Amino acid sequence: MPRRHIRVTGAAQAPLCAVLRDLRTTLDVPEEFPAEVLAEAEQVAAAPPRLPEHDETAIPFFTIDPPTSTDLDQAMHLSRRPGGGYRVRYAIADVAAFVTPGGALDTEAHRRVTTLYFPDEKVPLHPTVLSEGAASLLPGRTRPAVLWTIDLAADGRAERTDVVRALVRSRSKLDYAGVQQAIDDKSAEEPVALLADIGRLRERLEAERGGISLDVPEQEIVANGSVYELAYRTPLPADSWNAQISLLAGMAAAELMLASGNGILRTLPVAPDGAVGRLRRTAKALRIDWPHHVPYADLIRSLDPRVPHHAAFLQECTTLLRGAGYTAFTGGETPPLTTHAAVAAPYAHCTAPLRRLVDRYASELCLAACAGQEPPQWAVEALAVLPKEMADGTRRANTVERECVDIVEAALLQHRVGELFDAYVVDVKEKEQAVGTVQLPEPAVVARIEGGTTALPLGERLRVRLTQADPGQAKVQFAPA
Repeated sequence: MPRRHIRVTGAAQAPLCAVLRDLRTTLDVPEEFPAEVLAEAEQVAAAPPRLPEHDETAIPFFTIDPPTSTDLDQAMHLSRRPGGGYRVRYAIADVAAFVTPGGALDTEAHRRVTTLYFPDEKVPLHPTVLSEGAASLLPGRTRPAVLWTIDLAADGRAERTDVVRALVRSRSKLDYAGVQQAIDDKSAEEPVALLADIGRLRERLEAERGGISLDVPEQEIVANGSVYELAYRTPLPADSWNAQISLLAGMAAAELMLASGNGILRTLPVAPDGAVGRLRRTAKALRIDWPHHVPYADLIRSLDPRVPHHAAFLQECTTLLRGAGYTAFTGGETPPLTTHAAVAAPYAHCTAPLRRLVDRYASELCLAACAGQEPPQWAVEALAVLPKEMADGTRRANTVERECVDIVEAALLQHRVGELFDAYVVDVKEKEQAVGTVQLPEPAVVARIEGGTTALPLGERLRVRLTQADPGQAKVQFAPA
């Protein structure tokens, strides 16, 4: 599912913040780090890390992240190869340079699994002295990294991959809007400008292999003084180009691990016919032309997320991604499922080790595979438990995201119960045609609707009445007016 960016600021004792604190208690979120974990983090952050053999600090890397982010996992440098094609250098924070297997930091990371994002705070995977300090690829700081060098042909196809530990230094912390503007007005220096060239080539290859990237408008929640506002944000082309670099590394990681016989993949089976059939019915209801000869991936690429009924359909398409999981393998045995249906290729998570546990292990396995060496025993032994740990952690992160949005929507609307709104019906339950989901253009709310006596008109505009909204007590719900 696309990650929602949810932000709330204000006094810690504000009513909404109290509800969010209660949610963390209900979900048993591990907020405070144990004393021994903090002590180990402070110690390794203060001491020189295990330094790599290669020094690549002369390469002017840059990062692309939201403006307020300080846990920077990735830095890149893009260039043209003298004989034609491109070179992608992708530096990933080397968390293993700081975390000792079996130590307090490692044990706590296995308990947390992922960074959790709440509107009022972030619950990090690692103590911030590491995740936002010593291990983060902050500009102007020399850092240990796992450095991917991927050479591409002129058409964007990967020709050679190398992975080594190296010292790197990011020169610039960029954000998506700034990168997009610089590329659009042609003021971007070549390493940044090439993001568009390489990104478009990789998008073309994605289409060729039948892969899908869903540009679903994100629901954003921000505080404006004491008032909470919601809006839909449509991803910029720069978001997609940046994601293609991460996908490139993830696909290269999967191939390395499959060739070596030890690895952990992010997998997704092909959606069953019933799910695709339901999506076809939704497309028809939303007045989206989907001829039977047109593949699903081609249809997705033809849609404009700025168009309300296209956006509603793209949101429905995320239901086909819900079967994603992690598949581990050792000893040279190839697992039955190696591909991710949306990527349309083998794929692995390896580019966000500051925020996701599995990426540290994937990096270690790829380093060994590229060097032609046996991976560390601690990395291989973890493969037996990582799929379940990641499944549990991902489930908790999705629950946090969903519950936080529900709470903030309720806070926004709690004083408007009984009022009428314009909405679009974006989902109808197959067995309960009078129950479904509506999307409001203003404010940007997506919520349940029920209480009518007739079937909801899927894809149609509908006048609705707000029947309940109470943060922490009753989620937002509407009924036909």
